[in-house]
Amino acid sequence: MRIRFGWLKRGLIGLLGLTVALTIAALVVIRIAEMRIADSTRIDDPNGIESLETVELGGVGQSIYLRGRDRGNPVLLFLHGGPGVPEMPAARDFGLRLEEEFVVVHWDQRGAGKSCTPAVPDESIRLERILADTLELVDLLRARFGVDKIYLVGHSWGSALGILAVERHPERFHAYVGLGQVVDMRENEEISYRYVVDHAKAEGNEEALTELSRIHPPYADREELMTQRAWLGHYRGDFHAGGGMERFARALISSPEYTLREKFSFYGCAMNSIDQAWDDLAGIDFIRDAPRIAVPVYFFAGRHDYNTPFELVERYFEILEAPHKEIVWFEESAHSPNLEEPERYQEALIQKVLEPTRSTMRRAG
Repeated sequence: MRIRFGWLKRGLIGLLGLTVALTIAALVVIRIAEMRIADSTRIDDPNGIESLETVELGGVGQSIYLRGRDRGNPVLLFLHGGPGVPEMPAARDFGLRLEEEFVVVHWDQRGAGKSCTPAVPDESIRLERILADTLELVDLLRARFGVDKIYLVGHSWGSALGILAVERHPERFHAYVGLGQVVDMRENEEISYRYVVDHAKAEGNEEALTELSRIHPPYADREELMTQRAWLGHYRGDFHAGGGMERFARALISSPEYTLREKFSFYGCAMNSIDQAWDDLAGIDFIRDAPRIAVPVYFFAGRHDYNTPFELVERYFEILEAPHKEIVWFEESAHSPNLEEPERYQEALIQKVLEPTRSTMRRAG
């Protein structure tokens, strides 16, 4: 018995040592990746800005990250999706070209990413509270950069915040861009559900059909929602080209802006935000409630998007009254053209959104 125990003990010690060594090696690799990314994308222009900051919004500290080659350029605020899924880690993946023309502001909303702290009560992670935070941040940016208006991009959940912000306070914005635009959440989920069921039937996927037969929108809880979203990803209605989630995960792991703790807590914080705020989307129907927007509106729509189905965006576009409106189609994208076609996304923002409004500003000046 002593001989056997000795071998077991030495084996366990060896395994523990190997685990520690591999963990240290992984941390070193991550740190090297962080340093390489930070060095290769550093903004050192004399009038540039690259700043990770904490600002108080709604009484709690929240993280923003500002990047731009010239502080005098127009300000663009990006509202991330989820709820609770910040895109700050991928800022460089879809922002380097934008930073030549804008001061780009990424914000981790309360309860998400770097803003997921004990200071944020769960009950405050709600649509109207985060909308109030949005408008407070907009005013902070307007005052800081000495401008009357900024540009606003809203992605998915952030596009619900975006429409509400520009509909209620158009005087604060040059233009609005809806990326993976939320339109009518009741029908949104019905269309998305039918999409995965139809594809599962066509494929003869009994596993998918069995799981999907147990759920139906409106979903009873987050587990049901995530079941549908998992099959949506499988059938490429979320990221069309595939590998989108893996690309984002790599960006998160190597992000210089996130601590190791924040990287490990990212998913849990996102799930908590969904638990707190998802039901707030249930009553949204912008065709009914926001038929007129008093700023130029651009919808950047993925031709394969069945997370926020593109056909609803088309329907909203048809009835929307705005000073200017336009759909920009991304033929190789689903729900996230900024990650799936980043070069085209950035050029479209500059050429179709910035240039026309900049010309108007010059004439007015």
